[in-house]
Amino acid sequence: MRYRRCGNSGLFLPEISLGFWHNFGAGADDGTCRQIVAYAFDKGVTYFDLANNYGPPNGFAEERFGAIFDRDLRPHRDEILVASKAGHQMWPGPYGEWGSRKSLMASIDQSLRRLRMDYVDIFYSHRPDPETPLEETMQALVDIVRSGKALYAGISKYPPEMAARAYSYLRDQHCPCLVYQGKYSMLVRDPEKEILPQAAAAGVGFVAFSPLAQGLLSDRYLNGIPKDSRMMKSTFLKPETLTPELLEQLKQWNETAGSEGLTLAQYALKWILRRQEVASVIVGASSVAQLSSNLELFDL
Repeated sequence: MRYRRCGNSGLFLPEISLGFWHNFGAGADDGTCRQIVAYAFDKGVTYFDLANNYGPPNGFAEERFGAIFDRDLRPHRDEILVASKAGHQMWPGPYGEWGSRKSLMASIDQSLRRLRMDYVDIFYSHRPDPETPLEETMQALVDIVRSGKALYAGISKYPPEMAARAYSYLRDQHCPCLVYQGKYSMLVRDPEKEILPQAAAAGVGFVAFSPLAQGLLSDRYLNGIPKDSRMMKSTFLKPETLTPELLEQLKQWNETAGSEGLTLAQYALKWILRRQEVASVIVGASSVAQLSSNLELFDL
C-alpha cells in the first residue's frame, strides 16, 4: 500500500480505502464481512469509511463493523482510521436527517455506540442542508471535534460555493476542514472543474467515492447484465444506464486496460490516482477476491 498526505494536514491516507455503503448490511454474510476487513487491514488499508445510514437497514453497517472492530481490530485502534457521516435520513421525524446541530450531535453519539468506539477519526457532514444555516452545521462539526468525539472534520457533496464558505468558517474556528469526499470516476468528471482545484487551494484533501461507478467500470457488464448483479437489484443503478454507447466506451477502456496489463477496474482506480489532489479512493467489496483484485494494482 502507498499512502498520501491528506491536504495540508499531518494525516496520511492509504491510496485505497474500504467503504461500507452496500456490502455490510443485514443481508451480508458476517464471516465474509469479517474476512474482507481483516484482509484489507493486512494489506495496508487503514481507512474504513462508514456513515450512520449505511446498511441496509440504516445503522447496520456501523453495528457490523463495530462488532468486527471489537473482535479483531481493537488492539490496533491507533493504526486505523474510522470515518462516519450524518446528513441523509437516518430515522423518521424532523431531526433524523439534514444538518442541524440537533441532528449531528445525536448522530455522532449514536454512531459511537454502534461502532463501540470512544471517537471516530473523521466525522463528515454527509450532504449540504438547504435550510439550516451553514454556520450552524459547521459549528456542530467544530464542537464535535473539540469534544474529542472526532479528530477531524470533513464535508461531502457540497457545491463549490458552499464548500468555500465551509472551509472559511472551519479555518476561522481553528478547526480546518480535513477532507472533501465526492463522487469521481472516469464517468463522473465534474470535480475536475472546481471542486478539486478549490480543495487543493484550501489545503483540503479529496477522497473519491464510487470510483468504479457501482461496478460499471469493471468487467461485470461487458457482456450484458448478469441476473445477480447490482444493476438488477439496486435502486441506484438502473439497467437503462447501460446504453449501447456506454457499453462500447467500456469495451474500449477495457482494451486499453488490457494493453497495460490491468483489469478495467484497476485501470479506473489508477486513472483517479493520477491526480495529486486525490488523497484516497474508496472501494466497496463483497468478497476478498474482489478486494484482492483491486489491491493487485500496487503489485503491477
